[in-house]
Amino acid sequence: MRNESTIRVLLADDEAMIRAGVRAVLAAGPGIEIVAEAADGREAVEAARAHRPDVALLDIRMPRLDGLSACEEIRRTLPDTAVAVLTTFSEDAYIARALGGGATGFLLKSGDPHELIAGVRAVAGGAAFLSPKVARHVISELGGERLTRGAAARARTESLTAREREVLALVGAGLSNAEIARRLHLVEGTVKGYVSAVLDRLEVGNRVQAAIVAYEAGLVVETGHDG
Repeated sequence: MRNESTIRVLLADDEAMIRAGVRAVLAAGPGIEIVAEAADGREAVEAARAHRPDVALLDIRMPRLDGLSACEEIRRTLPDTAVAVLTTFSEDAYIARALGGGATGFLLKSGDPHELIAGVRAVAGGAAFLSPKVARHVISELGGERLTRGAAARARTESLTAREREVLALVGAGLSNAEIARRLHLVEGTVKGYVSAVLDRLEVGNRVQAAIVAYEAGLVVETGHDG
């Protein structure tokens, strides 16, 4: 968990215009600093090792080493660096692999600038962040499986207590433990216990997987971040 007030970010995308746009958006977010940029995955891994950022923001399709492989390498060698993936609607199939590689944020390149800032802050704080538009699109693209998956997700969440479902919904909305604690008027340690229990009961490995279950079960409502 970070203690410093400034979130240090590595930005990797092979398109200079995309990097410039993301850099401009993040520069508008107080307390966020771009400490390094990279034009390919290999360069991103090297920059991550050199700068040890709080968050590595990676495009999926990059030369030399793609963003998913870079994610896996960064998470393996720099466990304190959170990884968020920059994605488009055409790259749904990569989300499962990114999850397995340790990414905890999925942000839409053409999304709301405020969402990009919120996502970087969420993953830096140890939370998961799945862009609501990405989540809705991924679930809708499941086609005929959508109802089955929704029913299965609802069945999985039925074993949770009302409070655990409430916590799961806020995890799905991208809130950190501290934000959930403020929202529910609990101490952060209690929230941490609830989150651990939810992950265990749902048999998922991380907060993003739990967030997907929350979306599929229809628990997530649009909510703003505190502070």
